[in-house]
Amino acid sequence: MDIVKMEGVVKAFGKVQAVNGLSLAVRQGEIMGFLGANGAGKTTTIKMLLGFFRPDSGLVEVLGGDPCAPSARAKIGFMPETAYYYPFLNVAELLGFYGGLCGMAKNAIKRRATKLIARVGLSDAGKRPLRSYSKGMLQRAGIAQALLHDPDLLILDEPFTGLDPLARIRLRDLIIDLRRQGKTVFFSSHELSEAELICDRVAIVKRGGLVSCGSVRELAGDGERNLERIFLKALGAEAHGGGRS
Repeated sequence: MDIVKMEGVVKAFGKVQAVNGLSLAVRQGEIMGFLGANGAGKTTTIKMLLGFFRPDSGLVEVLGGDPCAPSARAKIGFMPETAYYYPFLNVAELLGFYGGLCGMAKNAIKRRATKLIARVGLSDAGKRPLRSYSKGMLQRAGIAQALLHDPDLLILDEPFTGLDPLARIRLRDLIIDLRRQGKTVFFSSHELSEAELICDRVAIVKRGGLVSCGSVRELAGDGERNLERIFLKALGAEAHGGGRS
């Protein structure tokens, strides 16, 4: 079953073509890495999957229906690249606030929040206000928030940004565990090494269109190239003088 389906999706902002004929399917229970240079259309695509933007043309389906439908949104967890939270709350209060917005019962919020706070490594900082958190700690709080209501689809925009090595390992293990539970994870990233370690498939976009999609093994062909090489080749930057995006 395809949890996410996009067919010929186009989205422009004035004269800027952010997404250009994008077609992509994400299967149930897989980890999909969504890769591309800055300005490739990754965040715009994510916002269409969340129902924040409507496509100008083409089909966008999430969990078998319209991403704007409350029934679909109730099953999606989302963490933006940069999250802004009430700075005077601690992480438990933050999760209590979002759990209330989701319509969760107070006892369910407390049980789930306690488990997630420990899972993302914030137990020792649980009573501190969020204004005292580093960027990496706020990222971890955001991951807990995205998972609070036990979503079927988790969408993450640059989730590894700002995380220290231990937090990266925790997040990597968490994402793999979600796959074991049959959950679907779709994340954009510049961290190619992390995508290479955990993704079932990766999709590489350039100027709003899909240029390559498949497992790292499939895309590597003879196996002599790592994901960074595949990425650079797909973006036409592998020639001498090509740099990282």
